Amino acid sequence: MIYAIECLGMPREPFAGHLQLLLLAALQSRPMHGYAIIEYVRLTSAGQFDYAEGTIYPALRQLEDDGLLRSRWNETDGRRRRIYAISARGKKSLAGRRREWERFTKGVQAVLEHG
Repeated sequence: MIYAIECLGMPREPFAGHLQLLLLAALQSRPMHGYAIIEYVRLTSAGQFDYAEGTIYPALRQLEDDGLLRSRWNETDGRRRRIYAISARGKKSLAGRRREWERFTKGVQAVLEHG
């Protein structure tokens, strides 16, 4: 696979899709509401990925529109929250994205070790 490089030297792919990969991976463990997903990603990455709600919610909506997530409303203690869960299609997509990411990182590592 060939990755496009933008003029500023930052790789466009697969970094452009890493947020979706992280969201799908977070939801494979259990359904969660948006803020819990943000916290899960932040904590499991030791603070490396600390996304704002304005970044997460559009990505969640896009994943749901693509059929990779499903959601439902839940009310707890008077608070209404949308709970997101990974779909069967999302699990397949996650597996493919994970393989692609692993190939990419192996390639980068090989260059770094020999450079």
